[in-house]
Amino acid sequence: MTGPLFISDLHLDPARPAATAAFLHFLATDARAATRLYILGDLFEFWIGDDDDSPLAREVLDALAAFTAGGGDLRVMRGNRDFLLGPRFAARTGATLLADPAVEEIHGERVLVMHGDLLCTDDIAYQRYRGRVNRPVLQRLFLALPRAWRRAAGSEGRRRSRRHTSERPATIMDVNAGAVTAALRAHGCRSLVHGHTHRPGIQRLRAGGMDYTRIVLGDWYEQGSVLEWPAAGGPRLRQLAFGSAG
Repeated sequence: MTGPLFISDLHLDPARPAATAAFLHFLATDARAATRLYILGDLFEFWIGDDDDSPLAREVLDALAAFTAGGGDLRVMRGNRDFLLGPRFAARTGATLLADPAVEEIHGERVLVMHGDLLCTDDIAYQRYRGRVNRPVLQRLFLALPRAWRRAAGSEGRRRSRRHTSERPATIMDVNAGAVTAALRAHGCRSLVHGHTHRPGIQRLRAGGMDYTRIVLGDWYEQGSVLEWPAAGGPRLRQLAFGSAG
C-alpha cells in the first residue's frame, strides 16, 4: 500500500497471548508495506516504566526495534494505560514519541491525531485522575519504586478502572462532540484520528459551516482494528482476525 497505518488500544497483556501474536505478525507483514505506522496509545495494558524487564515487554520491544531497523517509520503516542512510555522506550525501539495531541501530514492534509481520552470531557472524575497521574513529580516518585510494587499498583489501577467504567453511563465516557470540533478548529485540521473509546467508525461532522471527519480506532480484544489510509480512496477501517495470516 502507499500510505500510513493507524492502530491503538491493543492492551497487550500476558493474559491475552492471541493479541500479542496477532500484533507481532502484523508488524512483520502488513506494517512493512506502510509508509508509516502510528500506535495511538494503550499499546500495553499497563506500562510500569521503561525499565520493564518482563518477557512480554522484551518480546514486543524487540519486534518494534526490528521493524524500525528494517526501515519502518514508527510513531507512538502514550495512552491512559501506558503514559509512562519514555525516552528509553523510544531509543530501544527506534520510535518517535508523539505529544497528545499532534498534527501529522497525511497525503498533504493536516490530520489531528490523539489518544482520545482528552476528548472525554464529560467524565470529570477521569479528567481529574488524568491530571494527577501526568504530573512529572508524581511520575518520578512512582518510577523510583521497585518494579514489583509498580506492577502491583498497575493491577490495582486496572481494577479501579474497570469499576469506574461499570459505574458510569456509556455516554459520559464517550467523547464530547464540542470537544472534538474545538480540537479540530484549534489545530486547523479537518480530520481527526483517535482511539480510547473502543468504538470504531468513520463519522462525518458539520459544525460552524465546516465539514470534518472523525475516525475512531477499535481495540484489539477480540480482533485487531487497523485504519488504512492509502493515497487514493481515502481512509478505511478493517478488522484483523486473530490467528489469521492477515
